[in-house]
Amino acid sequence: MTTPKSALSHISLGTNCFTEAVVFYDAVLATLGIRRVLDLSQYHGIGYGRQFPEFWIQRPHDGGKAQVANGVHVAFLADGPAQVDAFYQTALAHGARCDGPASPRPDYGHDYYACFVRDLDGHKIEAMAWTPPA
Repeated sequence: MTTPKSALSHISLGTNCFTEAVVFYDAVLATLGIRRVLDLSQYHGIGYGRQFPEFWIQRPHDGGKAQVANGVHVAFLADGPAQVDAFYQTALAHGARCDGPASPRPDYGHDYYACFVRDLDGHKIEAMAWTPPA
């Protein structure tokens, strides 16, 4: 048995506005080459990824209201600063709130470049890239 390359299988975020959230994530994640890979919209769930569903947006299974968790955020890996910039601009254009513009983040790591936004439900999402010196 080989060790998987990723530590996580998938992450799910709840939404109170499923249709709008799907439009938002379709556009925002496309900037990073991430697409719908599993559509369970009949159950109010969409799985996004590059090859398999690693990120889900869905209505809570218990039928309750989705809530934002303090201290939790999801970071998406970008190929470079240009993708981070595109993610940031697209997110803002689709209703996200800025929670930290796209810029180098030397406090997070020497070659760390990232942006932070709040999605339509208030979840903190990030796009980041490692940008080694040329």
